[in-house]
Parts: sequence; C-alpha cells; structure tokens
Amino acid sequence: MKRIALGLLILALLTASCLPGGASTPDPAGFFTGVWHGWLAPISLIASIFNSDISLYAVSNTGLAYDFGFYIAVISGFGGLSLFRRKQSKSRRT
Repeated sequence: MKRIALGLLILALLTASCLPGGASTPDPAGFFTGVWHGWLAPISLIASIFNSDISLYAVSNTGLAYDFGFYIAVISGFGGLSLFRRKQSKSRRT
C-alpha cells in the first residue's frame, strides 16, 4: 500500500510541471496539448485551489483544435470511469 501511495505521489509531482497556466509560451497549445491538459484536468483542478498560477485550461491555444482535444480527453476519461462502475455494479447484483 505504501508503494502505491509513493508511486502516485511521484506521478503527481512529475505531471505538475505539465499543468496549464503560469508561463507564457511562444507557441500556442494545439490539439495534442489539449488532450494532455484534458487528461490532467482533475489534477489541475485540485492544484489550482492551492496555487493561483495553475489554471484548468491553457489560455494561449490554437482555438478549435485545442478545445476539441481538451473536451475529447475529459469526456473519454470521465465517461470511461462511469461505464466501468456501471459494469461492476451490474455484476455485483447477480
């Protein structure tokens, strides 16, 4: 159990450098950056509570491509969790 907690802590620290916000970049964020930020959205949300330099969404982006990647990642991530939970609850009933 301690190894899992340590692994999750290390993973959180490594992904913290990839969160949107803070430094301005010369190139705007594109589709794949939007996908990455969508996957990290739950971590970004929690981190933005404690650090005002971190945001949930990259302000400097390419527009539609970034938005599409961000929302695809958010919907697929959270939708996948709900489908997984639904399958488990049905199997427990029988």
